[in-house]
Amino acid sequence: MIFGSKRVKPLKVQHMSDIEALKREERPILIDFWQQGCQPCRTMDGIVTELAEEFGETAHVVKIDVGRVPEAVGEFAIKSTPTFVVLGRSAKLSKKKRQRGEEPPKGMTQRWRGTGLIRKDALARVLEANGATRKS
Repeated sequence: MIFGSKRVKPLKVQHMSDIEALKREERPILIDFWQQGCQPCRTMDGIVTELAEEFGETAHVVKIDVGRVPEAVGEFAIKSTPTFVVLGRSAKLSKKKRQRGEEPPKGMTQRWRGTGLIRKDALARVLEANGATRKS
């Protein structure tokens, strides 16, 4: 480890407006919805921190305490913790949707969702599939 290097940590979101600001940067966003006293949330905390360090400036890794940001619970329909959501740029439309004349949604949309204990490599693959790259 190089002394003096800045460690990247997950951002702690206090308001939904913080998420809207991050969406404008158009980098993939991994959101960890957690709550106090949740043992699986504590288990996943270290993994989320490692992902924040590994992906650095190519993705936003965010933690939202559902007890402190209740509007996030409604907006993302959180029913249990930990829940992980990845927001990313819209993918290309399927052939059927293009034939029907549908347009891809604009901006950042929910691209993936998972609940419970999730392997680090699975979360990393989802971030990479949405454009994030690991630091060398």
